[in-house]
Amino acid sequence: MQYPRPIAQLIESFMKLPGIGKKTATRLAFYTLNMEKDDVTDFSQSLIATKKDLKFCRICGNITEDDICDICKDKTRDQSTILVVEQVRDIMVFDEMNTYDGLYQVLGGVLSPIDGIGPEDLNIKQLLNRLKDNNQVSEIIIATNATPDGEATAMYLSKLIKPAGIKVTRLAHGLSVGADIEYADEMTLQRAVSGRREI
Repeated sequence: MQYPRPIAQLIESFMKLPGIGKKTATRLAFYTLNMEKDDVTDFSQSLIATKKDLKFCRICGNITEDDICDICKDKTRDQSTILVVEQVRDIMVFDEMNTYDGLYQVLGGVLSPIDGIGPEDLNIKQLLNRLKDNNQVSEIIIATNATPDGEATAMYLSKLIKPAGIKVTRLAHGLSVGADIEYADEMTLQRAVSGRREI
């Protein structure tokens, strides 16, 4: 059956989201069709505002409405540690634990030669410049995922940072190999942070 153009376009739009196939996209499109007009308007305005009003923190790469995010502005946080994560959503996971109270750095991915992602494609230079400008940092905690690319990125960062005399640690293996941080439970993440090791 041929869907009317607006529904077909909405299905195609939903299919652009990760993990959404044609069946789920179709279900979401028809659910949207049955939503109240105000709810659809609010939803569409939220999508537009996300793209229009958010930017990346010029210090750490977190999302923010200002040039500098709230975490980087917060002088009560531990200024001596920086936890390096792959994506912005990983910051949210760690910060919700209320166990880690230091700073963050978002890489924006991991090294992946197969996918053509090299050091210049990540926020590695931003991290290194940060370390030059801030002599308070005594430890870098690398929290990339326990995947081959995540491990390779951790080793690469360690080789760059250690000569500066900064301690480089890696999350403990409370995280299972191949797992994404955003899907780990709170207890596993707490063990991983407290049992981190030097690399």
